[in-house]
Amino acid sequence: MARYACKLAYDGTEYSGYQVQPQKKTVQAVIEQALTNIHKGERISVTASGRTDAGVHAKAQVIHFDSHLQMAPSNWIQALNVHLPNDVVVEEVSEVAEDFHARFHTTGKEYRYYIHHGEVPNVFRRHHALHIKQPLDVPAMQTAAQYLLGTHDFSAFCASNTAVVDKVRTIASVSLHPNGGELEFTIAGNGFLYNMVRIIVGTLIEVGSGKRDAREMETILASKDRAFAGKTAPAQGLYLWHVDYENNPF
Repeated sequence: MARYACKLAYDGTEYSGYQVQPQKKTVQAVIEQALTNIHKGERISVTASGRTDAGVHAKAQVIHFDSHLQMAPSNWIQALNVHLPNDVVVEEVSEVAEDFHARFHTTGKEYRYYIHHGEVPNVFRRHHALHIKQPLDVPAMQTAAQYLLGTHDFSAFCASNTAVVDKVRTIASVSLHPNGGELEFTIAGNGFLYNMVRIIVGTLIEVGSGKRDAREMETILASKDRAFAGKTAPAQGLYLWHVDYENNPF
């Protein structure tokens, strides 16, 4: 048996998230079905760096699987993409050590969120960016975002129904800037809680809309209370952009 790591991109619009769920279309399910087809009916399971929610996209999700088939990485790419729908694409494959783990060996992740604001929505971005009609105070949002840097307890920016006990995470970089007529929010850190990025974005939108002062971000963090933060931003603007490993498998 050999272990393979794959980097894949997907449009999450038509999926109920990454993780397999009964009677629902998921990214994991279509990948495992593709592998089952390649292995002539043998069930092959995959492990990902983490799961994404319904409607969330990925530019560089990482998975691993074990197989007795010996193929070159380029042949794996071709074989998998033949059996995958056109909204899920395997971009890179690498044979890795047998103890490589796509989830447990991650050292950090980067997410991006796109906001399109203006009088008229962009019909071609309706599934890939959040449209906001009202003007946004971008400098105020940028100021608020800087309070997230460093190591904090992010309980206030985590869905209240999560089972995770330790909510301390370290944010290494955060930015918000115009990009091609949209606002691009980028955040990178050693880990993220359930809905953390979307709650942060929802809070920043309230700052940009004048509903909150930028300095409130510090108070929200200190509260460790989800009720103090803003609404959870919709899924379609969010992308898992990059996954870090100490030894990059690609």
